[in-house]
Amino acid sequence: MVDGKFAEKLLIVSATALISRIGMIAAAAAQEGKTRMLVLIAGVLLWWAAHLFKRLAPGTRAGMGDRGKGLVALALGVSVILMIVGYRRADVIALYAPLAGMGHLNNLAMLVAVFLFGVGGTKGTLYTRMRHPMLWGTVIWAGSHLLVNGDLASVILFGGIGAWALVAMAAINRAEPWEPPVAGRGIRGDAMNLVGTLVVYGLIAGIHSWLGYNPFLGTYG
Repeated sequence: MVDGKFAEKLLIVSATALISRIGMIAAAAAQEGKTRMLVLIAGVLLWWAAHLFKRLAPGTRAGMGDRGKGLVALALGVSVILMIVGYRRADVIALYAPLAGMGHLNNLAMLVAVFLFGVGGTKGTLYTRMRHPMLWGTVIWAGSHLLVNGDLASVILFGGIGAWALVAMAAINRAEPWEPPVAGRGIRGDAMNLVGTLVVYGLIAGIHSWLGYNPFLGTYG
């Protein structure tokens, strides 16, 4: 069995290396005049800062009281806007070519990710067995998008958010032990989650199609 602390350190080191690599690539792109990429980078960094503020400066956050919740929510809202605008406007700088057929794996992984997003609300069988279903869903969401997007902007956005989720899990695990919930809805919760997953997945596919991205292509070029 892998030691928990070793796994946490490995996650942090891996995520830090990824962010460092993204920063180096982004800096090189900025020097070449790709300044629009900086909007996306600012959004990802603000997302990190807003979520980790409580972990990095707990005393300051506690002293802000309820006002701090509003400021964090505002920062997250701004970060999402920056990421959307920055990603849509970013220049296409190819880093790698996605393998043929990865679109099918992406779709399957997205179904899993959406299902994990709903575990906490529907309280199915995983509710008492899995500590961070939403964060693991975020990791799978990020990884699935990197399977079909090999440009710099996608690596910054999806790689950055995926790395944040890994670091967040490690930070939470280090800060406090997990006490699994004693009960959930079991299979009934799973059924509720499955229905919700299919509905949300359909909405996501519809939005992608509306934006001009067919989500059901096996290969993207």
